[in-house]
Amino acid sequence: MLVYPSGVDVSSSTLRFLAQQLRRHRRAIGSRWRRLSAGRQALLAPAHLRVGHTYAQLAAGFGVGVTTAYRYVAEVIDLLADLAPTLADAARAASTKAFVLLDGTLLPIDRIAADRPYYSGKHKKHGMNVQVLTDPFGRLLWVSPALPGAVHDVRAAREHGIIDALAQTDVPCWADKGYRGAGGTVRIPYWGRWDNLSAGQQAVNRSHAKIRALVEQAMSTLKSWRILRKLRCSTTRITAFVQAVLTLYLASSER
Repeated sequence: MLVYPSGVDVSSSTLRFLAQQLRRHRRAIGSRWRRLSAGRQALLAPAHLRVGHTYAQLAAGFGVGVTTAYRYVAEVIDLLADLAPTLADAARAASTKAFVLLDGTLLPIDRIAADRPYYSGKHKKHGMNVQVLTDPFGRLLWVSPALPGAVHDVRAAREHGIIDALAQTDVPCWADKGYRGAGGTVRIPYWGRWDNLSAGQQAVNRSHAKIRALVEQAMSTLKSWRILRKLRCSTTRITAFVQAVLTLYLASSER
């Protein structure tokens, strides 16, 4: 395999944060010697998550075996996932905001037609449903664990406890029509055909759409991590990948 220099558009401060976490982890488990330093191992995860380099490519670029590259990346991802904020953390952060935005997105996976639980009729593809909470500016606050793509957004929100958590903090939440019947503090547009709505209802829906538009910024942020554009790992690992991305995003935005 040919090897060439490549770049990862992740800040150096984020890499230092991750390397520091890895050093603490190594001390905690008593790891004495590794093929790669903490700094080099820290670089493996962004190269895989952000750029989408395969384990074979990482192994060639870092001078380790494919199995070692997989093991090192998995270790970093699990460490980052453990650092991700919980829903309770997000609810506390949301309580300081004027309102929050809630939306769901489908992360495509490589499954066949027989895997019906993972098939989203809305998107016409197989994937995993994740729920996203953002602040009024579209900055990520929390990303939910992944559920099969066939799960509807409002059902996913209920299963994760998002609606109850926001109701307890009394934070207004703007969402789309996919959350019809959610209750609590969730606000959705008026239901019905546009030409059947009154002028006042149409004005409210236009205003609602303008407020919600910023949630697309969060979706774009998630999909900028190439690994989430087409996941080819076990579905049991997808939640860890998503939470690892969230941790790196928050680490970057806080610096």
